[in-house]
This record gives sequence, structure tokens and C-alpha cells, in this order.
Amino acid sequence: MKLSIIIPVYNEAAHINELLFYLHKHFRYSKDCEIIAVDGGSTDGTQGLLKQEKVKLITSQKGRGIQMNTGAKVAKGEILYFLHADSFPPKHFDDFIFKEIEKGNQAGCFKMKFRSSHWWLSLASWFTQFNVKFFRGGDQSLFITKKWFSELGGFHEEAPIFEDVCFIRKLYREKHFTVIQKWISTSARRYEENGIARLQYHFWMLYVKNWLGASPDQLLEYYRVNIR
Repeated sequence: MKLSIIIPVYNEAAHINELLFYLHKHFRYSKDCEIIAVDGGSTDGTQGLLKQEKVKLITSQKGRGIQMNTGAKVAKGEILYFLHADSFPPKHFDDFIFKEIEKGNQAGCFKMKFRSSHWWLSLASWFTQFNVKFFRGGDQSLFITKKWFSELGGFHEEAPIFEDVCFIRKLYREKHFTVIQKWISTSARRYEENGIARLQYHFWMLYVKNWLGASPDQLLEYYRVNIR
């Protein structure tokens, strides 16, 4: 059994080396894992840095859904693991995923904590331990068997945002999703740049608009106007 870690990147030169070093250091079974970085047209030297690393670098059109689907197509693993460039999974994350697959769990994520001591972000992190779709998001990463990913049609490529949330909703409709009770940590930089209360408000508004049936273009316009 092989695990393919798929990381969509765009202008991540300041952070990507740190993540790749961390992943290589914390594999349990490195021979059974591959890392695929899918670049969406970076202009800050990200591609040059990736060419020096032990990763498979491919390029695609910009768009996280498109990039992750492109990575899935070239993946050699029977298990796909989609990871954001600013999220760090727990030590021996590959072993935890393999064990869940062996139990018969075809898809899932880790509970998540922000790299911040702010009380609100700590509270939001605490809720991610519960297996409820409302508490799910792409920053928590996602593992899924390649077979099931293909059967479900992959990520919606026309969605400029919420592509991961929409796909995870499919998984919950199938009633086959697990939350591994180990922490993945993710950056709080968007909250720090936008202000925690302000950004949380706009995220909630996006969720409501999405739930009420707003089009992808309407969601993207709201995001561009209100979130840096």
C-alpha cells in the first residue's frame, strides 16, 4: 500500500521548504510515500525550490481544485492525502492513515489546531475533534482511497473556493468519514492579516451564502472584496 501526498502550491517560496523538511523527517514509512507538489504558476521562485527537493513537481492551471485533481491523476498511491502548504500533520501521520484504511475507513482527516494562542482560535480548534461536517475544512487535510476519489468525481474544478468543503460534504452524504484524533497544525496568518473577528464573520457569511445557493462567481467576488 502506498500513500501519495498531494500539495497544491502557489507562491509558497517562503514556507514550502519548511513543510517538505518536516514531512521527510516525520514519515513512519518513507518508502511507501511519495510527495507531489502541484504548482499553479508561481512567480516567486517556488518551482525552483521544489526542483531541489525530493518531490514530484508538476504544473497545472491555477485553482486548488484543478491542482489537486491534476495531482491525483499522476499519483501512484492507492491512498491520496491532500495537504495545504501551511499545514503540518502529526508525527508518523502516514502510519495513522494506513491504520485507518486497514480498519475499513476510506476517507477522513485529522483534528486541527491553529499555530496561535488566541482564545477564539483555540476554541475553534477544539471543535474539530468532532465528526460533524460543519467543523470540517481543507486545512485539516484529507485522506481518501484513490478508487473512491475517482468514483466520486474528484474536486469541483469550477469552484474558485470551497472546493474541499463541497467534496467533504459528498463524503458525509456517503456516511463514511472519520476524524483521526491527532493534531494537525495550521497557520493563522490569514486571521492575523485580516483580524480574527472580521475574518471569522466573513467566513461565516461565505458558508451561509454557499448554503443558500450562491454561485461560485458570487462567492469569489465576496471573498475578493472582503478578505485579503
